[in-house]
Order: sequence, then structure tokens, then C-alpha cells
Amino acid sequence: MLPLLTDAALSTPADVIVRVVDLAGVFANAMLGGLAARAARLDIFGFVVLAIASGLGGGIIRDLLLGTGPVLALTDPLYLWFSVVGALLVAIIPFSSPRAATGLAIVDASALGCWAAVGTQRGLNAGLDWLPAILLGVVTAVGGGMVRDLLLVRRPAVLGGNTLYATSALAGAVFVVVFSAVGLPIVGTFSSLVVAAALSLLARHYRWTLPLAPMLRVGHRSQRSPRTTTIQVRTTSIPVVGKRSDDGRDRGH
Repeated sequence: MLPLLTDAALSTPADVIVRVVDLAGVFANAMLGGLAARAARLDIFGFVVLAIASGLGGGIIRDLLLGTGPVLALTDPLYLWFSVVGALLVAIIPFSSPRAATGLAIVDASALGCWAAVGTQRGLNAGLDWLPAILLGVVTAVGGGMVRDLLLVRRPAVLGGNTLYATSALAGAVFVVVFSAVGLPIVGTFSSLVVAAALSLLARHYRWTLPLAPMLRVGHRSQRSPRTTTIQVRTTSIPVVGKRSDDGRDRGH
């Protein structure tokens, strides 16, 4: 986890790039949180709260899982400022035109790539193996959105019913691991950003989704309706013998 913005902390180009990409992801996710707050008709306080949760939620979950020290979003004021500015920007500018919608889709995809790259790289820097690092990258990428949806009391969009999102983050995280293994972490960071963003945008355009989970009925009986058998009984008319009434009719016993 990177410390505050100092010359000692940013001694290598990789540190600088990771930090810039991290802050870009915070700003973009904060804007998306502000848009969700606008759709929910929240006040300015709600804008800021939802933007901070969306912009910093994934990073906070990442740092808590790593357990390498204080949460970066609470020790570096730039992260909070980027979240607040992103929220205020969406509160002031309506972003209602089709061109703005396209721009926000690009911002969303770019934020996904940023978080996937930074989360995976921080996991590798902390000494995690490649698989936990990939998982950390995906959690970082989708964590803020999940927190945002839970605050709005709705099912997290990443869990299904939408175009590829977590899958795009997974693809980007894999690129970080592969290029870091060959000694090219900077190339891996940018490759992850581009791959995750491009896959997310293509999935949004062509409506690519994951298949639904199969309906498994292990240990349950078949739900078919039981087969019924109709039995026809042929009856035979039997004459009735009885006394004759006064009106001439036969009265049976």
C-alpha cells in the first residue's frame, strides 16, 4: 500500500502510475455514485455519501483484506477529495444528453479497468500468489458498485442481469499477473486498463451476458404430475322385482 504523495513514496515510475490510475478510478467511481444519487433523488449530502462509498468502497475492502496497515483512503486526503469533487461535478452538471451518456459509459469502463489493475498490482506487491491477487483485483473493481447498490437497497448489479462487468475485471487482472511475471508491471497495468475497459464497452454494445445458472434438482423428486389411469366399468342393467303399487307402477324393495 502506497504512503502519502512524497518523493520517497513515488521513487519509481511504477509507483507513480499505480497511484495516478488509482486516483482516476476513485474519481470515476465517485461520479457514478453521484449519478446513482441523482437517479434516487437524494440531496447534496446523499450525493457526497454515495459518491464516497462508490469511489472508495472497493479500495477500502481491498486494504482491509490485505491487512498491511491503515486504510489508504483514510490516511491520504487526496482520495476523499477526489470522491467529493466527483460527486459535486455530477451534482452540478446534468449529464443528460446522449453524448454525455456515452462519455459516462467510457468513464465506467475506464474505472473498472483502473480498479482491476491497481487491486491486482497491490496484491502482488503485498506478496500474494497470482490467484488471490486476481481475486483482489476483481473485488477492488466491483466492490464500490456493490456498496453503492446496497446503500440504495437494491440487488448489486454485478450479481447478474447485466452485461459483462466482473468478467471484464477478471480479464484485466489476468493481464496484470502475466506481464508482472515477465518483469513488465507497467505494461501490465496499462494492458489491464485497456482490456477491461474495451471488453466492458463491447459487452455493453453487443449485450454480452453470462448464461443463467442451471436449475439443479439434486435430491428432489421429479416435479412431473402423476400419471392417472382411467378405468371404465361396464355396468349391466338388472331388472328390479317389486310390488305393484295402486297406480300400476312397480315399487322396488
